[in-house]
Amino acid sequence: MKTGRAGFVVASCAIASVIVASPLRLESQTPGNGPNGPGQGKPGKVPGTVAMVPFDQGRPWGWATRAFMENPDRELYNTTKRKLFEGKQVFSQTITKLDVEGYCKGAAQYDFSRFEMQHTTMTFGDVEKMIAACPRVAATPILRVPDATETMVQHAVDLGVLGIIIPTVDDALESRQAAMFARFPPTGRRSTGGGQAGSIWGPIIPKPQTFRDTINDNMLVTVMIETLEGVKNALEIASQPGVDVVIIGNADFESFSGFGPTSAGYLDLQTRVRNATYLAGKFWGNANPGFSTGNPLAPDSRYHLGVPPGKGPAGPVY
Repeated sequence: MKTGRAGFVVASCAIASVIVASPLRLESQTPGNGPNGPGQGKPGKVPGTVAMVPFDQGRPWGWATRAFMENPDRELYNTTKRKLFEGKQVFSQTITKLDVEGYCKGAAQYDFSRFEMQHTTMTFGDVEKMIAACPRVAATPILRVPDATETMVQHAVDLGVLGIIIPTVDDALESRQAAMFARFPPTGRRSTGGGQAGSIWGPIIPKPQTFRDTINDNMLVTVMIETLEGVKNALEIASQPGVDVVIIGNADFESFSGFGPTSAGYLDLQTRVRNATYLAGKFWGNANPGFSTGNPLAPDSRYHLGVPPGKGPAGPVY
């Protein structure tokens, strides 16, 4: 069921009876190390254990993402989004500076290219040059911007990226804003203007369709939960129409929570976000590709900001 296309209304879904904290207490915990080693603060209070919401064949991962599309049967040129619908895990190369040769070479090997503008000095102009240098490569161009303001999102989508990533989302208002500015009306509030996006993707769009007709369905909006506040609001964050993927920013998740990545407390919080994302009908994942395997939640972790384990240097995940 589509919800609030015109108004991006927060979807209401009662899960109190589905995700219930058990009276059991976790007896052990590992202090959080944060992204830069020990000393990132005291461990937080231990939450109750939470069971995974069981998978229902009638409600597959991403069902609401597909239902939100203007044409759910459309053949997508966003290959990463297409792979998610096929039930696959996706991984990326990471681009942190202007490097046309490196970008084009890596873009032939991975599911998507993550241009990193949250923690680097790379500019929109740098990203624009790389996308133009080898357009329509195998890896979907996706850009992580520092926040969900209209300026950041509009600049990103005008460059020709087919996805955005918004870090440290704490509430539904932030996720709503990210989704709203990434798509054209009537679905969103993206402005019609300049940029090279249309010229990048236009050549592969079957006529009489146009870039404007098809980009809303090919856009992939990813939000990151990294704080305890974000965990508490995970269902509302994930339920915003136009949000397609919710991932955990693992290093900051550890830093904010005080739980080490192999601790029961960390797994507990991961499970809460996983459950909320599944109930909202979106796709779930982890920034750190190491969580794509060897973890109780690994089969459900579909989207990752790095290369598959064992396939080469992971690169910075932040």
